[in-house]
Amino acid sequence: MSYARVIGTGGYLPEKVLTNADLETMVETTAQWIYERTGVEERHIAAEGETTADLAEHAARQALAAADLDPRSLDLIIVATTTADHVFPSVATQLQERLANVGAAAFDVQAVCTGFVYALGICDQFFRAGSSRRALVVGAETFSRIIDWRDRNTCILFGDGAGAVVLEASDTPGIHSSHLHADGRHRELLWVPGGVSRGMSLPENSPYVAMKGSEVFKVAVTTLTRVVEETLAANALEVGDLDWLIPHQANTRILAATAKRLQFPVDRVINTVSRHANTSAASVPLALDVAVRDGRIQRGQRLLLEAFGGGFTWGSVLLTY
Repeated sequence: MSYARVIGTGGYLPEKVLTNADLETMVETTAQWIYERTGVEERHIAAEGETTADLAEHAARQALAAADLDPRSLDLIIVATTTADHVFPSVATQLQERLANVGAAAFDVQAVCTGFVYALGICDQFFRAGSSRRALVVGAETFSRIIDWRDRNTCILFGDGAGAVVLEASDTPGIHSSHLHADGRHRELLWVPGGVSRGMSLPENSPYVAMKGSEVFKVAVTTLTRVVEETLAANALEVGDLDWLIPHQANTRILAATAKRLQFPVDRVINTVSRHANTSAASVPLALDVAVRDGRIQRGQRLLLEAFGGGFTWGSVLLTY
């Protein structure tokens, strides 16, 4: 059996920055209130005409450069996104064409904020089955396109961005295990009501994110704690055996509450919320890339990636970097 090992990371944020002070002029709020409630100070917003595929390409090329890998040698490309450029073709196939890769399996995964964790778990199974030797996994979102900028409950939370990892087959585990879950009973707590088959033109089928924040918070903290405990148990580990926890960057309150429940040191939790906000499927790989590039994450360290998203979906991946 071969295992998937991360050999390169990359990230990309659009140039435009929208600060809390900017939001003060758009909705009834204050910069201080936003920061106290979410930990967000600013978020990046894709420029007009800048697409999810554009963001994905930037992050992918950075990861490929870090891995010193020719994209033509990839045999698998997976993009996690909720905000694809088209109904079809997938962002993954558009990215494949831009990278001059021909023939690799390429597809999108949609699990909202858990999308990258789902994609990484799927990629791991390809490696274990012997179906892949070199893969690119990207989380990319232009989430600003599905935000109602008049809705204070949601517009303060989200931003755009992309993160990527390149993986190569190894005889020793890089990815140790993945744990993926969902519960569709909670869909209306965090969702976009509109959709293609429902008829986007109907008034009740809004194309914007709708969220019941307090309910989402309660379920998120509970499920994230549970999936971390599940992952540790599956690998016969204790919390203290982890070098870093890399959570979905939803807001600092969820990160802090999860760390407290696990009795995990806050200074070992990667937190990019203040500068990136919630970039949905891009948040985990962006946070990973930041910590790799600033030197906090070192080779041989044990990382636990975990996320929670609309659907509800949640999951984790344990890996040795």
